[in-house]
Amino acid sequence: MSISDTLFQLAPSPGLLLLIIAAIALVESLALVGLLVPGVVLMTAATSLAGHHDQAVVPVLGAAFLGAVAGDGVSFLLGYTQRERVTAMWPLSLHPEWLARGARFFQRHGSLSVVLGRFVGPVRPVVPLIAGMLKMSPRTYTWANLGSALLWAPAYVLPGYLLGRTWQQLLDLPEGLRPWLIGLGVLVILLAVAFSWCRHLVTRDGMVYRGLVGLSRRSSLGRHLWRLLSPPHDVEPPLASWLLLLLSLAALSAWTLVVIHHAGPLAMDLQLARLLESLALPGLAVFGGIMAKAGDLLGVLALALPWAAWLLWRRHLPAFWHIAGGLVGIALLNTLLKAAIGRARPNTPAHLADSFSYPSAHTSTAVVLFGMAAAFASRELPRGRRFLAYWAAIAVILPMALSRLLIGVHWLSDLIGGALLGLVVCALVQLAWQRQPRPGLGPCPWHLLGVASLVLVAARIAWLPAV
Repeated sequence: MSISDTLFQLAPSPGLLLLIIAAIALVESLALVGLLVPGVVLMTAATSLAGHHDQAVVPVLGAAFLGAVAGDGVSFLLGYTQRERVTAMWPLSLHPEWLARGARFFQRHGSLSVVLGRFVGPVRPVVPLIAGMLKMSPRTYTWANLGSALLWAPAYVLPGYLLGRTWQQLLDLPEGLRPWLIGLGVLVILLAVAFSWCRHLVTRDGMVYRGLVGLSRRSSLGRHLWRLLSPPHDVEPPLASWLLLLLSLAALSAWTLVVIHHAGPLAMDLQLARLLESLALPGLAVFGGIMAKAGDLLGVLALALPWAAWLLWRRHLPAFWHIAGGLVGIALLNTLLKAAIGRARPNTPAHLADSFSYPSAHTSTAVVLFGMAAAFASRELPRGRRFLAYWAAIAVILPMALSRLLIGVHWLSDLIGGALLGLVVCALVQLAWQRQPRPGLGPCPWHLLGVASLVLVAARIAWLPAV
């Protein structure tokens, strides 16, 4: 049975799917709850199913429209009738900055904020609440609600619907490759969600942080451990970095023992290698070669050079030395582990004749380079958008790592070990950085530096051989 047939059987009935789409639109627009729900992801998934099952697009748009109108209407009514109690409700009681951000947006744009706010992620569920709290005319709000929902529904529904209509072509891949791609996609999403969730738990407002604070106050040993974890001059220990270090180090140790115990490729390594050898998809080898050059020593230097020059020019010397230390540290660890484990590569081209397989240096270096970049960049973003920096890093790291499989110089288990080693180094660099208060790095001409990096790495790919 094909994947598309399986999806067809698992999908809800057309009527139930319309109710689900309306419910997602309602919840995503609902005050308080909508701040915590990944509405774009859920809406894309539901409308993709509708498109794949050839449901008429007009009812799908209508369901999203009605749900959005109802969600904003309930939010407005809540603010209109519960003005004095809203700020004490969860999660606004823990995040008053969300309400302040929505209030500033409403004051800046007035009635038009109801239309604009529906398309602005961080304030979308808050603006109707603010409009109600400020006693906006219900008639004026109703017209703004209807008009904005009329524009919102096609913008949010049609991309997912069109994706669903093309699923069959997108899934028309070699049968053996499908489970690997699905498994990879599910794994990346689960890991990213788990990372974001764990990171929230150990922030000041998270349950784990508050629980540890309570435990630390009950005994002298707890207070001593809390002071040990806390950096000087800072009352909040970097629990997220400590958690990342402990989990990634434990996983790396366990995974390395598995690799050493097998004394050769694992069963999944051989299975995936045979599958990739049997593929005849055009352009895979070319893509693998391009990404391999972008991730080697010269490629990393080309990517990092503009940013390093800017850090030196702006005298951000601590950031420069931390990033440089991370890259030098991962290079040394890769060399030591490769020599100590001595695992042979699947194929060994001439420029890798004296190099071993485990861990993948391309993968670990990409994780360190782009992981550190995401960590530094996220500090310059609002809290609600910091995850975007990490998703961007994942989008670059994945193809760079997978290219090692496409050109046949690594096993899958090498990539896993390299990723875990890179996370260990990222955590160590972050802990070193957080030992004392640091000034922000912005404003940064990121678009100019990004273009410069792309130009340099393109020149490296075009004119210099692989190393």
